[in-house]
Amino acid sequence: MSTYRAPNVPDKPSLEGLEHKWDAVWREQGTYRFDRSRSRAEIYSIDTPPPTVSGSLHVGHVFSYTHTDLIARYQRMRGREVFYPMGWDDNGLPTERRVQNYFGVRCDPSLPYDPGFTPPHAGEATSVKAADQVPVSRRNFVELCERLTAEDEKQFGALWRRLGLSVDWTQHYQTIDTVARTASQRAFLRNLARGDAYSAEAPGLWDVTFQTAVAQAELEARDYPGHFHRVAFHRPDGGVVHIETTRPELIPACVALVAHPDDERYQHLFGTTVTTPVFGVEVPVLAHPAAEPDKGAGIAMCCTFGDLTDVQWWRELDLPTRSVIGRDGRLLRETPPWLAHEPAATAYADLAGRTTFSAREAMVAHLRESGDLDGEPQPTQRKANFFEKGDKPLEIVTSRQWYIRNGGRDADLRAELLARGAELQFHPDFMRVRYENWVNGLNGDWLISRQRFFGVPIPVWYRLDDEGQPVHEDPLVPDEADLPVDPTSDVPRGYTEDQRDVPGGFTADPDVMDTWATSSLSPQIAGGWERDPDLFERVFPMDLRPQGQDIIRTWLFSTVVRAHLEHGSLPWRHAAISGWILDPDRKKMSKSKGNVVTPMGLLEQHGSDGVRYWAASARLGTDAAFEEGQMKIGRRLAIKVLNVSKFALSMGAVDPDAEVTEPLDRATLAALADVIEEATAAFEAYDHTRALQVTETFFWTFCDDYVELVKDRAYGGHGEQAAASARAALARALDVLLRLLAPFIPFATEEVWSWWRQGSVHRASWPDPAGLRAAAGDADPRLLGVVGTALAGVRKAKSEAKVSQRTEVERVVVAGPAGDMALLEGAASDLRAAGRVADLRLVADGDALAVREATLAPPR
Repeated sequence: MSTYRAPNVPDKPSLEGLEHKWDAVWREQGTYRFDRSRSRAEIYSIDTPPPTVSGSLHVGHVFSYTHTDLIARYQRMRGREVFYPMGWDDNGLPTERRVQNYFGVRCDPSLPYDPGFTPPHAGEATSVKAADQVPVSRRNFVELCERLTAEDEKQFGALWRRLGLSVDWTQHYQTIDTVARTASQRAFLRNLARGDAYSAEAPGLWDVTFQTAVAQAELEARDYPGHFHRVAFHRPDGGVVHIETTRPELIPACVALVAHPDDERYQHLFGTTVTTPVFGVEVPVLAHPAAEPDKGAGIAMCCTFGDLTDVQWWRELDLPTRSVIGRDGRLLRETPPWLAHEPAATAYADLAGRTTFSAREAMVAHLRESGDLDGEPQPTQRKANFFEKGDKPLEIVTSRQWYIRNGGRDADLRAELLARGAELQFHPDFMRVRYENWVNGLNGDWLISRQRFFGVPIPVWYRLDDEGQPVHEDPLVPDEADLPVDPTSDVPRGYTEDQRDVPGGFTADPDVMDTWATSSLSPQIAGGWERDPDLFERVFPMDLRPQGQDIIRTWLFSTVVRAHLEHGSLPWRHAAISGWILDPDRKKMSKSKGNVVTPMGLLEQHGSDGVRYWAASARLGTDAAFEEGQMKIGRRLAIKVLNVSKFALSMGAVDPDAEVTEPLDRATLAALADVIEEATAAFEAYDHTRALQVTETFFWTFCDDYVELVKDRAYGGHGEQAAASARAALARALDVLLRLLAPFIPFATEEVWSWWRQGSVHRASWPDPAGLRAAAGDADPRLLGVVGTALAGVRKAKSEAKVSQRTEVERVVVAGPAGDMALLEGAASDLRAAGRVADLRLVADGDALAVREATLAPPR
């Protein structure tokens, strides 16, 4: 260990302004810049979550991103070169909605591009009704998306720097830039070539508000008010079969009645037919094990399509398709062919073009008139599927969409993906079951196409036959060298622009990829896949994926799927799962609920170190309350680091190689060596909270007990050799504590480090207990606790007497086990000086150490 330079300690250390000061230094000096010359074994790479750029960050982001930064800082100090980029998730529906509100526009793909377009608003235009938003071309709309996300990214970056995230700002990516589009389209084309991607005309979940297909992972089951209607279907023999339904408007789409094969009430009907009420369409009565005998009448109508069970029955029972709900959420305006006969056509004409709600009322009226409604509708609460960002129940409509195989229909692939989950190290481990439950519960492949505008285009075209109909079975694809492409403006090889959308020519696939289809490639995008092979070889598979628990089913799983299909491996070795931030009502904070707290004010009020302390106080996977009290404690800790460091460094240059001779000094170093081992083990187990607890506990003991005990000796009160021992121990302990605390409170520790050390504490090595143990020799680390307990007893006596702690004590008797008394003898002189005790007596008596007598000196 080399000699430290003479300390340069400010007269009045303060936390104020440290964030701006050190952010500027770190940026100038490239403190966190990734050194790609290191080998893969020496690198720790992080697949940083790209926050959605659609407004502002909230305190939940600060919470989880701090957890990631703790790991990054620890790994860097352990000697690993940390690849820690920042990404921005700026495509998809949230950005589109923000742009619509911000600029007062809406996208109309049929319009031509206007190079001189100026939006009607340049701020939140929330008062503008959707019908009053100005229509613009897709290209104009995308340009506005890019313009607004660029501004949001600047604000996000400023907040992350204020928080002290140690990311390498030269390594960043977007989910919509050229790099991301190229990687996303390349992966898609390879999926397509291998047969992992395919398009199909099939029933799927559809949001009528946003006019887009929705994947299973984006669903939310919510309570939705409705009514049970008991409805009669007619048997050939004149009898009836009653079913109960909450959606009578789907009776014109009915294709069967279904009951459980073991239900004795209906076994005699299996293989027969019934006719639908009002419309008189003949449908079969069939058996299926998914029917629920104890639900309603025990027999249900299968319609195409009311819910996902209908889809299952339709597929497995090979039923016809008779859809009546269109993409706009209204019943088809044209009478379907199976209802073309009378009186069905007349009845349907009354429903045509209506919303599902209005059609339901009309259908109930028809059922009353025909006598097929048994009793009155009964109110109920039913579970309905919603798009997580929507406010109306989803419908199931038939459309052509793109899918990526994910094990939902392939048992072998499902088993492979479950095996990948078993390979992955989850922190905490109990989060693994969420992955497994999701994979086991999949009922279809991953739908990746969206009917939106701001996203990565599906990179395919279709030949048009002589009648102008697209040939979907044989798509035209670009060469990888031509990526990225936008099929709506680019032309496939062998064609010219004038052949677009004409018979015998070609047409573009109009859809974009789901945002998860791009962000699921974040390790590849950030790591330079195919773009920078040298970098990719050094960082992939990555070491860590940090993320929230609620997107295990989306981001984590989909990233595993893409890496498994493309690389035959996991995308990373560890997954660190953060909990949620809860509001005072113990509800999850989220933008959609409107209960979030924005962080900048907190960072300014409590300091970034204080806010980081609050975040670090919660373990991975554990929900935490938003609590400013914890931030105040963190600020107090950071202030104490400054103040105690000022004392420890106030005695001029220190020779850290000076021999540590005094028992208390050596015992303190021995105890600190134990702390290093515990904190290191905790960090290695991804338990940053435990690392903080053991370090902070020792730090306060160090400040409240050790520093007070050795003050007099450090200033020379017991001779020069004893003083040199105290100063060397103070310097060694401070050096270690700054490094142990550096991941948690980076600004205060960097400030103190600069007073007496070269370089950055965040590039210093993580402390090694071996050096402290060598200095401590055979010292018993329990001594610090023993003498601290005795000192606390003396302080208590003074407090109870309501006198100053500087009051002298004539006589103190400390009693306890013989072993403790023998230890305490080695620090008796420090205890007398700290407690201002004239006569200290140690008595080996009793099971617990205690101050039995404290006689205060009479006031002068």
